[in-house]
Amino acid sequence: MDGKRVAALDIGGTKIAGGLVDERGRAVLTAARPTPAGQDAEAVADAVRAVLDELAASPEWPGVAAVGIGSAGPVDLPHGTVSPVNIPVWRDYPLVRLVAGHPAVSGRPVTLAGDAVAMAAGEHLHGAARGAENALCMVVSTGVGGGLILGGRVLAGATGNAGHIGHISVEMNGEACPCGGRGCVERMAGGPAIARHALAHGWRPTGADASAEAVAASARAGDAAALAAFARAGQALGAGIAATAALVEIDTVVIGGGVAEAGAVLFDPLRAWLSRYATLAFTRDIRVLPAQQGRHAGLVGAAAFAVGALQPV
Repeated sequence: MDGKRVAALDIGGTKIAGGLVDERGRAVLTAARPTPAGQDAEAVADAVRAVLDELAASPEWPGVAAVGIGSAGPVDLPHGTVSPVNIPVWRDYPLVRLVAGHPAVSGRPVTLAGDAVAMAAGEHLHGAARGAENALCMVVSTGVGGGLILGGRVLAGATGNAGHIGHISVEMNGEACPCGGRGCVERMAGGPAIARHALAHGWRPTGADASAEAVAASARAGDAAALAAFARAGQALGAGIAATAALVEIDTVVIGGGVAEAGAVLFDPLRAWLSRYATLAFTRDIRVLPAQQGRHAGLVGAAAFAVGALQPV
């Protein structure tokens, strides 16, 4: 990145994050706003503007060379638009135009990627997928997304949605998904799905917090319903990963996002189910690793795309 800062945005169903990223892939300044729920498209746009406003107030902003965006998908790279499943008020929303039109951006180039593709880029450059030739990197948060590294290069696909594992169906007659499908990985392994399942099967939060994070805390304490919800999530992820491995011969899986911070209560059942589903000789030895870049992986990857440090294929 030639010593310059790059501004990056990470647009998700729960949070809109931003940061200034240096040439070593470090987020040296971050800002965030909740993603408005149940409002109109402009309310979400205002949250994006607020994050940009906060970043632009930094004395480091004049050194920003470009702006990179990682957004929940589907995305449409040729048109610069996004239609995130978990932001229903944004359909074919012109996100690149919104960011490029912010006064502080002022002519700087703006680049869009899917959030999980950006996460894959960040982990490939500076994290757990460094040196991997064939890997799947996953964001497991409000939604579930994936980005592929094949032949040592990040694969985005024609529209930017390659590797979108969250909407692989792993339960043929499963719960309807907002994407229009049924039994999607996301409907079993996303944070809201974990919380719904735990509540429906007897888990009760100790306070007002009924999030997947609270379910994880109960699971670590041995709560049976909480453990079952994470076991179900691990099964769905294991099935989706096994299907992906059979198609494209990955040997490494890196998992990040808020739900992944649950640790062993997610990773243990995931690895157990993966070993049951990935039984072909070329899928048996898949490594499953936690992301090293944490919640900043998407920002780091979006920044890398913005300055051409990586060229997705």
